[in-house]
Amino acid sequence: MYENTYPEKRFKITLEFLKTHIPPPQEILDLGVKNPFSELLVSEGYSVENTFGQDLDEDRKQLEKSTANISTAFEIFEHLLSPLEVMKSLPGNYLFASVPLKLWFARAYKSKTDPWDRHYHEFEQWQFDWLLDKAGWEIIDSKSFTHPVKKIGIRPILRLFTPRYYLVFCKRKS
Repeated sequence: MYENTYPEKRFKITLEFLKTHIPPPQEILDLGVKNPFSELLVSEGYSVENTFGQDLDEDRKQLEKSTANISTAFEIFEHLLSPLEVMKSLPGNYLFASVPLKLWFARAYKSKTDPWDRHYHEFEQWQFDWLLDKAGWEIIDSKSFTHPVKKIGIRPILRLFTPRYYLVFCKRKS
């Protein structure tokens, strides 16, 4: 089911979390381009509409047009300068989102080759919770998990027990 080239642990945890709260079939607006995880969602019975890779800080037209009641944003908000405005603009009443957590022993991610692949934000859990609350979302469930890497060194050892990802299921406040 999960190919070796995919982040198997992260995909498995995220899929199980999603299915626990909204089993398929469901219509989802997934922020970001079509990707291996959105394809996995389709294979599991979800109907997935992806955004087209536009700069959501500047262009939120597709969010306004979508009729999906569920939005997903897996490792998206850290790439935005203004995630608050995007969160407030999401359609529907439910949101699943995950973000990489700020690690005290590692700098924020910045690709050396792709100018769009950068983290403007890496959150602590309380910061992301606060942002969601301010944007009008109530957290129903959350989960944090580690992401070990197959390398040798102090940082790889720390990644064995330090949570790297934070996953939330939210409902829009009434």
